[in-house]
Amino acid sequence: MIKNIFQLLIITLCGFTNVQAQVLTPEQYIDKYKALAINEMKRMGVPAAITLAQGLLETENGNSDLVKKSNNHFGIKCKSSWTSEGVAHDDDAPGECFRSYKDAESSYRDHSNYLRGNDRYASLFALDPTDYKSWAKGLRKAGYATNPKYPDILIKNIEQYNLQQYSLVAAGETLKVEPGKYQDDKEPPASKNGDDSKVPAIIETNPSADAAISSINGHKYILAKKGTSLLAIASQNDIDLSKLLSYNDLDNDGILPSDQIIFLQKKSKTGEKDYCIVHPQQSLYDVSQKNGIQLQYLLAYNQLGDKAVVTGGTKLYLNSTGETQQAKAVKEAVIALPPPVVPASKPVTKGNRIHEVQPKEGLYAIAKKYQVTVQQLRDWNSLASDDLKIGQQIIVSK
Repeated sequence: MIKNIFQLLIITLCGFTNVQAQVLTPEQYIDKYKALAINEMKRMGVPAAITLAQGLLETENGNSDLVKKSNNHFGIKCKSSWTSEGVAHDDDAPGECFRSYKDAESSYRDHSNYLRGNDRYASLFALDPTDYKSWAKGLRKAGYATNPKYPDILIKNIEQYNLQQYSLVAAGETLKVEPGKYQDDKEPPASKNGDDSKVPAIIETNPSADAAISSINGHKYILAKKGTSLLAIASQNDIDLSKLLSYNDLDNDGILPSDQIIFLQKKSKTGEKDYCIVHPQQSLYDVSQKNGIQLQYLLAYNQLGDKAVVTGGTKLYLNSTGETQQAKAVKEAVIALPPPVVPASKPVTKGNRIHEVQPKEGLYAIAKKYQVTVQQLRDWNSLASDDLKIGQQIIVSK
C-alpha cells in the first residue's frame, strides 16, 4: 500500500513538473514566433513589432487557455465571415465564438489577412511600417480592441522587448498594395502533425548589406549605419547573434543608435601599434573598436576600470608594453619622492632613567616619586615651563 502511494506521488510530481515546464516567458514566445511575424510583414505589410506585441498580449505570452485550445494568437472572433472551425471562450460575454487554427502559422497568416482585407484598417497601411506608436493607436481607433489602454500596452511590449528590430529587418521587403486592389493569396499546405514550433525559414535583410567588408588589425568588420539591427547583421553574414555580440564587446542585441564599426570576427588581444591618442568625444569602447582590440585587454594595459572615462588627448597603450610603462612610471615616481619626515625626538643619553608622563601627572608628583627636586627635572630635560603632555618622556635620573 505504501509503495503504491509513493509511486502515485512520484507520478503526480512529474506531471506537475511537466506542466510548469510548458509555461513560456515573453522572451521565449518572441524567439519562437519572431520568424512568422517577419514573414507576415514581408507578405502583407503588418509591422512585425506590432504583430509580436499583440501576440504577447492576447496569448499571455503563449500561455492563455484560448491559444492552447485553438492556436488563436490574436483573439480574433468568428464573426459572420468565418466559415472554418471555432471554439467557445468567455470574453466580453460567456461562450463567445473564437476562430480556431491548426497551427500558429495559420493564426499569424489570418491575422495579417484580417487587417489587410478589412476596410476599417485601411488607413493603417498608409503609415510608415516602422512607426509602431501610430500603428498601436490606429488599431485602437479602428476598433480592434475595446481596452482604452490597448495602445499603451502594445507600445510598452515593443519597447521593453525591443520588438522594433524585427520590423526593421523586414522593412526593405514590405509589400506595397494599392488601396482597393487587395486580394488574399492562398494559404500554404498545412504542416505535418500541426507542429507550429517549426516556423518557415526566412531570409533577413540587412540595412547595411551593401556595406563593404574591411579589415582592422587583421580582423574583418563593416561600418554599420544608424538604425541597423544587430540581428540582421548576424543573419546577413551567417554569424550566430551571441557570437557577434561577443566579437564586439556587447551585452545585448538591438538597434544601433549611431554609425558604428561592427566586427565579424573576434578582435585581437593587442593592437597593431604600441599606443594611441584618444580623440575628443571618443569613449574607451570607441578606441577598442577603432583599433580592433578587445576592450578587456585595453582596460588592463592601462590599469583602468570598466567604468573609466578618458578625455581627448589621453595616451592609451594597446599592448603589454603599456603595463610595463605604467609600472615603470609608478616606480620612478616612488623613487623621486623625498624620504619620509620622521619627527625628531630628544636623544636620550645611555644610562639615564626615563619616565613617561601619565594623565593628571605634574612635575611635583614625578619629583616626589623619584626623590629628586623639581628644578633638577627642569634642568635635565631643558624644560621652559612646568607644563607636561601625556606620554612625554622625561629624564628622572642621570
